[in-house]
Parts: sequence; C-alpha cells; structure tokens
Amino acid sequence: MAFEDLLGDPVIQKYLHELVGPTGMPVAAAPPDGEVTDEELAEELGLELNDVRRALFILYENDLATYRRVRDEDSGWLTYLWTFEYDNIPENLEEEMHRLLDALEERQEYEQNHEFYLCEVCSIRFEFGEAMDFGFECPECGSPLESMENNRLVDAMNRRVGELREELNADVTG
Repeated sequence: MAFEDLLGDPVIQKYLHELVGPTGMPVAAAPPDGEVTDEELAEELGLELNDVRRALFILYENDLATYRRVRDEDSGWLTYLWTFEYDNIPENLEEEMHRLLDALEERQEYEQNHEFYLCEVCSIRFEFGEAMDFGFECPECGSPLESMENNRLVDAMNRRVGELREELNADVTG
C-alpha cells in the first residue's frame, strides 16, 4: 500500500497521531521516498529539531522507521539517514486491536462476575465485599450505598467485543 493511501485512512491517521502526538504528526505525515536526515525534515517542515527527533524515535520504536548511520570522514560526525517503513502499520494496528480485545474481555468478565454498590451522592462505586465492610454506607459521606445495575455497561462491552472480533476475523479472512 502506498504512503498516500495509508495516510488517507482516518484510522491510520489517528494511530499515527496517538503515537507521535500533534507536534510529531507533520513528521509522520511527510514520509520521504528515500532516506532523509532529521535536519532535512526539520528544515523542510519548519519544525524544531528536537520535535523531529522525538517523532522519528517513536516511529523507530514502533517499527515504522529505520535508520542507517554514516560517519563523515573529515569531521568524524555521525549522520543518521532515516527511512520510513509504513508497510508495518496494518500489522501494528491488528496487534493493538488484539490488545484492546484482551483488555475488554478481562474487564467484561470483571463486570459480569461482581456485584456493585453505588453512593449516589459521591458517585463512588464499591464491590459487594467493600460495601459490606462499610456497612453499606459511603465511607466519604455516610449516605446509604444502593445496589447498582451494570447491565448497560456489560451490554455495551459485549457489542464492542463482538465488533472487534468481527473486524479481526475480517482482517484474517479478507
């Protein structure tokens, strides 16, 4: 997939934005065709060199950029030549989705297997055991703790888990 196609995808734009933040986004959105130095990118984009370096390092940590070091024969200075590797983005996104699915399923199980009580004054939620320890009174304000239904939350989680599973299966089969 070409850079332009990847960058046109709102999901990928959001993913890159979450990785590098607003100051790094111009760097992430301007991948060169070949190798480029951090100084060239900073000059071309009108950005602070440190912001460019930070974004490049984040991309590197996420397998979206690689670099090659070249030593200047005369000065001995090292120059880093960066290459963007955006072919890895779909795989990274799929890994993120799997992590999200695992976390959601864990939370879903917790919500389904616990009974909750709520202080309607302080909006603090307690598990049954905690509520019992406090004599079903809020430790903050003394108000009675009311039994709390979390069916809507569990239902929403069920829907989201189903959507994620469907999307991941579509990626595998599609």
